[in-house]
Amino acid sequence: MDPKQEEVQGFSNICSVLQILGAKWAFLVIAELSKGPKRFKQLHRDLAIIKTQSLTDALRHLEQNGIVLSQVFPTVPVTVEYSLTEKGMDFQMALKEMERWAMKWGNNNE
Repeated sequence: MDPKQEEVQGFSNICSVLQILGAKWAFLVIAELSKGPKRFKQLHRDLAIIKTQSLTDALRHLEQNGIVLSQVFPTVPVTVEYSLTEKGMDFQMALKEMERWAMKWGNNNE
């Protein structure tokens, strides 16, 4: 493959990742679930800036893309616990690098 094709393929791969992780609250949800599994209500309390429907949408999107796993417990009412899949956990290194970059080049560091 010539260098031009490799570059185009690289951009295509990045675009694919951004389609999965570009959902409005995806990064916050992943960061919070990296601390361990959480039930919906706890996750919603911890991510208070996210409205209920937006959190539901983000979780569904991440689950459809294999980042988040939901486990349903047959309680009354039904309890749902969310956790990161292996694919989701693997993303932690990239998140840490993004955080490092933001600390170095964030708002005040031009």
